[in-house]
Amino acid sequence: MGRQGEGARRVGPHAGGRQGGLQEGWDGPALLVFSDGKKIGARLDRNGLRPARFWRTADDTIYVASEVGVLGDVLTNAGNIVAKGRLGPGQMVCADLEAGSFSENADISRDVATRRPYKQWVAASVRRLEQLCAGKYPGEPAMEGAKMLRLQAAIGMGAEDAQMVVESMAQSGVEPTYCMGDDIPLAVLSDKPHMLADYFKQRFAQVTNPPIDPLREGLVMSLEMRLGARGNLLQPGESTYTQVLLKSPILLESQLEAIQSDKLLATKTFGLSFAVGQIGAMEHALQKLCHDVEAAVRAGCQCVVLSDRAAGGAAAALEATKAPIPSLLATGAVHHHLIRAGLRSDTSVVVDTAQWRTSSRTQSLIKTGKVPDVSVEAAQANLKKSLEKGILKIMSKMGISLLSCYHGAQIFEAYGLGRSIVDVAFTGSVSRIGGLDMGDLQREVESAWVKGFPQQAMTKLDDYGFIQSRNKGEYHANNQAMAKLLHKSIGLSSGSAADPSSYDAYQQHFKEAPVHVLRDCLELVPEQGKRPISLDEVEPAASIMARFCTGGMSLGAISRETHETIAIAMNRIGGKSNSGEGGEDPIRWTTLEDATEDGKSATFPYLRGLENGDTATSKIKQVASGRFGVTPEFLVNADQLEIKVAQGAKPGEGGQLPGKKVSPYIATLRRSKPGVPLISPPPHHDIYSIEDLAQLIYDLHQINPQAKVRGSGRPRLEGREEAAACRPHRLSGGCARGP
Repeated sequence: MGRQGEGARRVGPHAGGRQGGLQEGWDGPALLVFSDGKKIGARLDRNGLRPARFWRTADDTIYVASEVGVLGDVLTNAGNIVAKGRLGPGQMVCADLEAGSFSENADISRDVATRRPYKQWVAASVRRLEQLCAGKYPGEPAMEGAKMLRLQAAIGMGAEDAQMVVESMAQSGVEPTYCMGDDIPLAVLSDKPHMLADYFKQRFAQVTNPPIDPLREGLVMSLEMRLGARGNLLQPGESTYTQVLLKSPILLESQLEAIQSDKLLATKTFGLSFAVGQIGAMEHALQKLCHDVEAAVRAGCQCVVLSDRAAGGAAAALEATKAPIPSLLATGAVHHHLIRAGLRSDTSVVVDTAQWRTSSRTQSLIKTGKVPDVSVEAAQANLKKSLEKGILKIMSKMGISLLSCYHGAQIFEAYGLGRSIVDVAFTGSVSRIGGLDMGDLQREVESAWVKGFPQQAMTKLDDYGFIQSRNKGEYHANNQAMAKLLHKSIGLSSGSAADPSSYDAYQQHFKEAPVHVLRDCLELVPEQGKRPISLDEVEPAASIMARFCTGGMSLGAISRETHETIAIAMNRIGGKSNSGEGGEDPIRWTTLEDATEDGKSATFPYLRGLENGDTATSKIKQVASGRFGVTPEFLVNADQLEIKVAQGAKPGEGGQLPGKKVSPYIATLRRSKPGVPLISPPPHHDIYSIEDLAQLIYDLHQINPQAKVRGSGRPRLEGREEAAACRPHRLSGGCARGP
């Protein structure tokens, strides 16, 4: 557990500068209490996200607790306290039971730093990548256009990837932002070729291990890593190993070449290719790769480069008979093979691959213990910058500030991969439903690879429609045919009245739609021999509808008219609508009394079909991390108060309303200015523990004692157990496609 702001970048005359190259860091958040029987101490995590106070009394008793109130009446006599304080980020206190002494952080740090010549040890064993690359030119594009197009097609890249993703990254230095979530099938349910990384979903932090804000917390975040063997933590002294310090895990061409030619690292490069069309060829090539890498490491190789260039990279000709092993599969297999052989700390793994498109796919390599290399040929700086920003954002979802702490953690879950793949390359990762085996994956790789060898010259990439719905592209749940049927059934089509029969067609459309989420695979089969339940024994519709709740969609994400219509409709049937974040217009808290016979009202002049007695209030009012529009009046006018612990559709990311959507009306509700982007941070900055969450629940009850408080977040078991410890009235879990 390092000091605040301490990462690989702080290689200095202290123990941390050396120890960082010997073992992984741990970000917490946690307060650790430790003892060896002779000394007892406590240390706070790097970012200081846990409260920790200490007191020393006149009788030399030391107390450490999270809050003053924990000790009750013990400290009532303040005259007995001779020293007290609060642990800051990365700080510690220690009591020596043998010597009868008590040391605070400054004394401990000074003592440890002066015990051994750490500065000389670090200088002798750690070099910076810039030293290796001094005077080397970054390089020019090494592949002509036609070959590049074929390579892109062969590795499964589509027109959207090239035009909407990579071009945006190269031009602006950021990955493109999209709306409406992901409504395409899971990779295992899709009939389109997918990269292996698409079979994984990122995990994220909530409640006691909250995400961090990569914008506000950027000062303490670092992407620095080290290449080379790690020394022995139990044998202090000047090491015989050498390490190279990287500022970023994304390497340029010249940097990779410098690493490959470094004699001290004794780098060795291994190809990632297998024979196309031979059953079991990919699995056999993977096994051979693992054994070859093991032999090289035993012979002294401190850096392994896994390269798919032999299967068509910039320096090699494309061959129809040689396809690349998925880089994520290869690196995962090598990583775990070296762990099982007891050699993982003796070497580093670098990936030289064309199989990347976004930061999430790049991060998948890091999570399995690798440092990816991307050979960018144009706009290198922007591409690198966008990938780095994406990696920081992904790390922040787990509350991790240093890439070295994230490295090898495998914080993801597999959907659609069988044990034959998981056990080899992703040992210990969660894969609840099984799925593809090695043979299936080989066929998927080959189906994409053959697209790079068309009978006629290629002029453009296929448009798979993963981002936008296309004819003959990937299926989207929100598609044009569905929208037209829905509009026709409720009379939204131009010049037509509502057509109830079209709603039957709308329902039939979903019944005939391709399977795209796991629940589509479920089928309810009535038990044989059981008599049907009479409708008289079933609750009436009014009672059932009282349990209906809508999802939290803010005014701004959807229009004012839609937001108010949903609220009125839910109130009519006895259900509950959710305000989402952003507050609510006070005019909606009163009962409508000016509705005319034709369903119009001066209160809501843009709505139709209104009746006296209608209310447009949202019975569930949301308290999100940005606290936009959260006022005492807003809270008092709620039946339920929802604390949005985590975003369901994009967990760990917070929320963002673009400036162009912030109209004068919305700005008034959110207590802001028109045109200003409104960002809700990933965490609540007053919730970093279950105690903090319990405090917020208590505070909300002080304003509205009658309202029930519920916590909402992603349906992850661990987070819901932690939230339940705070005793909210309800817990709800949702995701991008519904709970």
